[in-house]
Amino acid sequence: MSRVDGTIRELSDAGVAGLTIAWADNNGIPRSRTVPIAALHDVARTGVGVTPLFAVFDSSDAITFAHPGLATPSGDVRLVPDPLRITRLAGQPALAWTPGTIVTADGEPWPYDPRSALQRQVAALAEAGLTVRAGYELEFGVYLDEEMTPAHHGPAYGPAALTEIDAFVGDVLHDFRANGLRIGQLHAEYGPAQVEVALGAADPVTAADEQLLARQTLRAAARKHGLCLSFAPLPSQASAGNGWHLHTSLWRGEHNLLAGGPEGPGTDGAAYVAGILRDLLAVAAVSAPSLGSTARLRPGFFAGAYAFWGVENREAPLRYVPGSALLGEDHANLELKTSDASGNPYLALAAVLAAGAAGVAEGLVPPPPVAEDPGTWSDTERAASGIVALPTTQAGQEEALLASSRVTAALGHDLLGAFLAVRRSDAAAAEGKDLDDVLSGLRWRY
Repeated sequence: MSRVDGTIRELSDAGVAGLTIAWADNNGIPRSRTVPIAALHDVARTGVGVTPLFAVFDSSDAITFAHPGLATPSGDVRLVPDPLRITRLAGQPALAWTPGTIVTADGEPWPYDPRSALQRQVAALAEAGLTVRAGYELEFGVYLDEEMTPAHHGPAYGPAALTEIDAFVGDVLHDFRANGLRIGQLHAEYGPAQVEVALGAADPVTAADEQLLARQTLRAAARKHGLCLSFAPLPSQASAGNGWHLHTSLWRGEHNLLAGGPEGPGTDGAAYVAGILRDLLAVAAVSAPSLGSTARLRPGFFAGAYAFWGVENREAPLRYVPGSALLGEDHANLELKTSDASGNPYLALAAVLAAGAAGVAEGLVPPPPVAEDPGTWSDTERAASGIVALPTTQAGQEEALLASSRVTAALGHDLLGAFLAVRRSDAAAAEGKDLDDVLSGLRWRY
């Protein structure tokens, strides 16, 4: 009996009727196809048909034909499930879940597939003798209804807040464990009705897969309790904003190259930081690309509004977390705070890895870390330190992305074209609208 046949029998015996095959589009929005378990044997080999136009869906599900490579409604591609990642969903017992890779109708790599883009960067790192471990922190709002009535009332980080959503929290902890997701911690966050879940570190592709599975798991638990979740970068102007912070560590064999103390990492780890810092404006255009993302970039909100790095500086978009005597040197990692749910997790990681790997290859040296909030400085003081603001418009993000040969190469010509077409479509749809209306349209999308 093949592995797939064994999986079919195991799932069928457990009462599972269907398999949801998921991917994320260029807006970070999860998309999927669900097939009967009985069809899995064939689907694992040939996939299921989907339109290539999913690559040019914008955040409101409008299709833009502005990208020349996908300018007509004709064509078909195949969504192929990963049989090694099939997970029975604890909160949806009739369904199992797996991530998918999109290939051409002939089974060849499809240039618009985000999972493949990340796999290429992981392979390039491996050729250089390097690996990366990555993990996401997910912030989200928990509401009683779509009017955003808070499901908990704080205080921030307080256990009293979680008692208001105790049954939901209990199911999240149970279902994450059952679905193979490791939680580092869960707590009431700073913002009104906000919660954060930190996922355990894994290889980059698994980390991106698990970010999507975590969303599915959270949504199922919320629906069971009649709650509404918003993963949006900025659900409303009154919100604190939700970052989906991306932590990475760079390894050569068993050695974490980011290991170091309060002064920062060693030579190669510092070069990794310098590479990401050099391309930070372009990386952020991929990891936090939506109109909600740019609205979230406000100084003083721990969102990373200016391009700099710091040691344990929570206002820094690149926060270096050192090891310690208590945690060990290998605990060291680099947190990208300018990252949120609208950033496709595969593309966000691909951009980070490409920028960081280039820094290592070139032996870059970062500027000194900053321990303060540059948002409190004058323009002259920031200019003297070479610190610039991250772009807060679609046009500014596009300019920054196109200026980075490393990040654009990580996406590839075709995927880059589709990605930019989607961003332009979002910007055009928002013209003349109040920001509150734009944010409300994105509030439940991710």
